[in-house]
Amino acid sequence: MGVRAYVLIQTEVGKAATVATKVAEIPGVVQAEDVTGPYDVIVQAEAETVDDLGKIVVSRVQLIEGITRTLTCPVVNL
Repeated sequence: MGVRAYVLIQTEVGKAATVATKVAEIPGVVQAEDVTGPYDVIVQAEAETVDDLGKIVVSRVQLIEGITRTLTCPVVNL
């Protein structure tokens, strides 16, 4: 494991469960959970490099129908 991040996702109304299911199928996604609050789905993702992580988010996650916004939060080891 090189880079780990949490991706916070906002969805269209009523789409959270569908989005979480589709995101969970993407290689590199460890977990996708429906949540309540300002975000609808929280995803844990892992990749070898920051560039690979970006490709997962931009080329795979953001293309899923029903997603309106994402916020990627890389994990840091302090």
